[in-house]
Amino acid sequence: MTHNFPAGATLARRRAVLGGLLALASTATLAAWPDRPVKIVVPWAAGGATDQIARMLSQPLSQALGVAVVVENKGGAGGVIGTQAFVKEKPDGYTLLLATSSTNAAAPHLYAKLGFDPIADFTPVTTLCAIPNVMVVPAKSPWNSLKDLVVAAKQSPGRYTYGSAGIGGSQHLAGAQFKTAAGVDIRHVPYKGSGPAAQDLIAGHIDMMIDTGSLGSIRGGLLRPLAVASEKRLPALPNVPTFAEAGTPMVASAWYGLMLPAHAPADVVARLNAEVNRILRTPEIRDRLVGMGAEVWGSTPAEFAKFNAAEISRYEAIVRDSGAPKE
Repeated sequence: MTHNFPAGATLARRRAVLGGLLALASTATLAAWPDRPVKIVVPWAAGGATDQIARMLSQPLSQALGVAVVVENKGGAGGVIGTQAFVKEKPDGYTLLLATSSTNAAAPHLYAKLGFDPIADFTPVTTLCAIPNVMVVPAKSPWNSLKDLVVAAKQSPGRYTYGSAGIGGSQHLAGAQFKTAAGVDIRHVPYKGSGPAAQDLIAGHIDMMIDTGSLGSIRGGLLRPLAVASEKRLPALPNVPTFAEAGTPMVASAWYGLMLPAHAPADVVARLNAEVNRILRTPEIRDRLVGMGAEVWGSTPAEFAKFNAAEISRYEAIVRDSGAPKE
């Protein structure tokens, strides 16, 4: 749409007219949105922490927006495949990404051909939460403490395996950090998501995992927690020591947030930000997240953008020190 100004129009008048047109356009966008289902892309297989958080948010967000909010899993390559597909979506507010520290901070340092720009291809909406990783082993494992595991790994270099949701994921990097901190040689086995990795861990096909979504299996007696990768013990696991208390100091957590594709309408971003931050403050959702071992966050879009940029810089050193190869 174009607008022809009168020849004698002042600069102030032109600005006023343009401002009015932009305001009308913004109002029209918000009035029409949403009028069909909204999708949350989870770039991991079903069952992991990322998937759990997305499904936890989908129902209250659906109620707030008045349309269905569906979760679509697109796993593979440590979250990269699903994220590559997401950035090709229209920036119309109908496709959200459950972004993570793995896909939007670590991946740029792990993949030579990432397929997306971690800043330019996204519109931040809000941070959601952070979850410290927990070292878990099968319930039938002979190891009852982190010290037991470290002793066994040192006695048999290369014998034991740790699983992850994929190369570059928080579990992979936490495992690499653990190898360095403990001075052990354990082999990495990547999966297409936390869910499949956890299933193989429970079945005893792999020996250990440093995971963010294992509390359900821990409470169900399927997995045994040995240490939490946080500075303080988790309220959800008060009897489990930190890695430092267990003799191998390290801190490793994963963060989660919501993104839209680049150039999403500002009014849609503002509406989603307000609704999701309100949902995060509700006792039900807060309690469920805390029950997962999470620290509940929430932020403005600008705060999330600043945080994400800082995390990309921070993860450069984490990936380098972990020794993880660039794919």
